[in-house]
Amino acid sequence: MKLGLQLGYWGAGPPQNAAVLVAAAEEFGFDAVFAAEAWGSDAFTPLAWWGSETSRVRLGTSVVQMSARTPAACAMHALTLDHLSGGRFILGLGVSGPQVVEGWYGQPFAKPLARTREYVSILQQVMAREAPVSNDGPHYPLPYQGPGALGLGKPLKPITHPLRADLPIWLGAEGPKNVALTSEIADGWLAIYYAPRLADMYNEWLDEGFAKSGRSRENFEVAATCQVVVTDDPESVRAMLKPFVALYIGGMGAPGMNFHAEVFTRMGYGEVVQDVGKLFQAGRKDEAAQVVPDELVAEISIVGDAEHVREEVRRWEKAGVTTLLVGCRDVASIKALSEACQ
Repeated sequence: MKLGLQLGYWGAGPPQNAAVLVAAAEEFGFDAVFAAEAWGSDAFTPLAWWGSETSRVRLGTSVVQMSARTPAACAMHALTLDHLSGGRFILGLGVSGPQVVEGWYGQPFAKPLARTREYVSILQQVMAREAPVSNDGPHYPLPYQGPGALGLGKPLKPITHPLRADLPIWLGAEGPKNVALTSEIADGWLAIYYAPRLADMYNEWLDEGFAKSGRSRENFEVAATCQVVVTDDPESVRAMLKPFVALYIGGMGAPGMNFHAEVFTRMGYGEVVQDVGKLFQAGRKDEAAQVVPDELVAEISIVGDAEHVREEVRRWEKAGVTTLLVGCRDVASIKALSEACQ
């Protein structure tokens, strides 16, 4: 099992100890460091800044929001960071949700699967650099010929030769169609709120995509976000995690279209999702967190003493996970995870 340090996205300001955590991740054998974005800090700049002090760990985005940049602009970021890191970059993408896409980026959210397929196709064309990049699809037409076009656009190749034509592209996906598309067109799946109990269901979705593309599972990576905490007091840690779970169930999506909530409904927690959603929307966030049951938190996290963590990591690995994306607040936690996962 590989470990990836998830730096996440910033709150009101940048984290004060990120550089120390990144250095510790490299020192204690983590495979990768990831950065995210929401509607504040971006995902690329922290990797360029803090990643410049590393030489071994891979540097990934988990995730870059597709509506934030055109496919060509995203490809420019990716090929640049891949060169600067000596071929250590992983491009993790996600569609986000309608509140962010339409409310923050001012872009349409409709047909996310079709948009993802076009986006990835353009990225792959840029990285391959075999011909001028073009796209006939309706979402990202290249050259652009829509309203306001002068008709002077021409297909172009990137001036800079990408370091790797096969730069890995991972997709953040939650629903069955999204996961199947991921295994069809991408190199890895960024799974949020993964539950090993449902591995057979996930594998059915993945196999559908593999069958369409002829791709092999052998080189496909499954990176699951998972809070892994080595502790002798698991109850208090799970209690600390519940407000974050409640936030994603009740506050990280539009009413009636919350993809995170749908994940927990598929896990069998439909009543919990409804109760948390109602409380959260009513502003009763503390009560919403209290509704989240211990067994739900236990399904999506690994919390306990070192031996328990080792056993659970093996179980997640048998379920098909190749990398655990973990959040750590200090160097001691990074060292403890490294030792427990060996």
